[in-house]
Amino acid sequence: MDGEVLGSIAEGLLIFLGVGHQDTEADAERLAAKVARLRVFDDDGGRMNLALLDLGDDAGALCISQFTLYGDVRRGLRPSFTEAARPEVGEPLYDSFCRSLEALGVRVGRGRFGARMSVALRNEGPVTLLVET
Repeated sequence: MDGEVLGSIAEGLLIFLGVGHQDTEADAERLAAKVARLRVFDDDGGRMNLALLDLGDDAGALCISQFTLYGDVRRGLRPSFTEAARPEVGEPLYDSFCRSLEALGVRVGRGRFGARMSVALRNEGPVTLLVET
């Protein structure tokens, strides 16, 4: 729906989740555990030493499905998405990843799987990571 807000967070992580056709439920769980514990937030001394789980109840993760992360442009000028999981595989793994984060105590906002969305970000740091299983 136009203008509908599906999920939002204040402090935390914006996660663009790409699911490949070889990914599994175990991969989703392992990735969620890693993301929840990544030490990418500053402590009182300004050092990246805190994880999402250390930020408290107001922090969270906004998880957006993003099959285009698998866009391969090594050949030609049009991306190939053959390594991205088909929706019938990708959506359950996206849901599994989000549920795994929630089970760890992370508040999770979600987008709508496979939808065209407008995502707003206020980035307060120089950290953008590619995390793979």
